[in-house]
Amino acid sequence: MSSPLRPVQPPRIASWLVNLFAASHEAECLLGDMLEEFNQLASNRGPAVAKRWYWGQTRRSIAHLFASAFRVNPWLIGGSVLTGLLLYRYVWLLPQRAILAAVHQYQFFERHFNLYVFLITDGIAIGHILSSLLIGLVIALLARGREMATTTSLAIVLCAMTLAGIIGTLSTGHTFIFSSLPWSAGDWLALVLGGVVVRMHRSAASNLFSAA
Repeated sequence: MSSPLRPVQPPRIASWLVNLFAASHEAECLLGDMLEEFNQLASNRGPAVAKRWYWGQTRRSIAHLFASAFRVNPWLIGGSVLTGLLLYRYVWLLPQRAILAAVHQYQFFERHFNLYVFLITDGIAIGHILSSLLIGLVIALLARGREMATTTSLAIVLCAMTLAGIIGTLSTGHTFIFSSLPWSAGDWLALVLGGVVVRMHRSAASNLFSAA
């Protein structure tokens, strides 16, 4: 006897992304509509076509949810992004200052040269990424229900500022700034990751509350 065919499931990562960007009251309805259409396409035109449609719909849904977040809560998102920029001004450089103070205090240059080189290069860059993660967590906590729109917006603003800085630096004939681009990308990703962590925590807490 042949075993029954397992029903085709939509891409889990795509569903997860929609759930991240949708507000809590929107996610269930939106994913339900997408699942219904996905099942129809899978039955009529095959799983491959259905999965391509689902990914395309995911991209369109995220773009729509991102724009909708600004229309519904412009002051919340704008204020949270401004707070993030202020935190970058005062918090982002703290690891660098702490590391430079430590290497000067304990004279790593003379006693532990390899450690000194690591700390003032990769060590500072790693500290910046951790600071970005912390800032992402803070502004995501402030922007309840719009965590991803806020952290992504801040990452886009910082990316634009970095690109403007690169253009200005290139005009002077210097190209050294390109070596810091991977670390800058790490900062932007850490910001968004902060939003992901807060959003997932709140979703889990909401599900537990609903189950109770």
